[in-house]
Amino acid sequence: MRRGSLRLVKNAKTRVCCSQIRLEDSVDDDETCELVNGVELTLGEDHADRIDAYLLKAVKNNNGTGVLLLSDALGFEDSATRDFAYRVACNGYNVLVPDLFRGNPWTKDRPSSDFELWRAQHAHERVAKDINTSAKWMVEEFLAAGISKKLGIIGFCFGGGRLVETLAYDEGVYFSTGICFYGTRMELSLAPSVKVPILSISGDHDPLCPVGPLNEMAKSIGRGSRVLVFKNRGHGFAHRPESPEEDRDAEEAFMAMRNWLHKSLVANEELNVSSV
Repeated sequence: MRRGSLRLVKNAKTRVCCSQIRLEDSVDDDETCELVNGVELTLGEDHADRIDAYLLKAVKNNNGTGVLLLSDALGFEDSATRDFAYRVACNGYNVLVPDLFRGNPWTKDRPSSDFELWRAQHAHERVAKDINTSAKWMVEEFLAAGISKKLGIIGFCFGGGRLVETLAYDEGVYFSTGICFYGTRMELSLAPSVKVPILSISGDHDPLCPVGPLNEMAKSIGRGSRVLVFKNRGHGFAHRPESPEEDRDAEEAFMAMRNWLHKSLVANEELNVSSV
């Protein structure tokens, strides 16, 4: 029997609250609390390995499906990231956004010359371990709720780059699909090891995520992978639109992502259940 929400594990420090992110104009506070609940979590048993995370859970229309969302360099508390996660949760999903930077995200007020030094403070292996901890936590929570479904994964910018390697090393164990928004510094050599389809979304004016390598990656992965390119769009347009034109394209990108998630995570599960 499908349950509408996840329980909280005993070893996770949690604070339950209503969504603290910006609300859509047509939704008041009370209605938002009915649609989506936000939970602050601390994952991991060992003190040295503990990471903070934010879980958004659909309430009324929960489809019993989990999505791991990997943020850009501005981190898991950034309003644009939480706004996006909220919208995904409103479509019925349980969305976990981990703190990939252990309380030290990039900030817009820092000079760009400091970026590489900041990035070097976040060891590749540590970030990969935190992503794995987050995915494992979600899978175990679903199993405890009597649900044995694989997850989806979404990544923006920095998180998009980590998405590819996460799926490559996962080999189809935790995840059944991925959506990569303008991923940066992707290890394209890992693409043949990815066992699930990826929807890649980017703009054709994005120097940090050129379209050519995305097409090569999709071809290498196969399995129905697709690249969606938006004309005259640069980096970050889908979750940080800065003009009415970008707003329209951001909405189209969100709809494409939503349809991809539904087809890969919900419709396929319903088909499998009906065929038993």
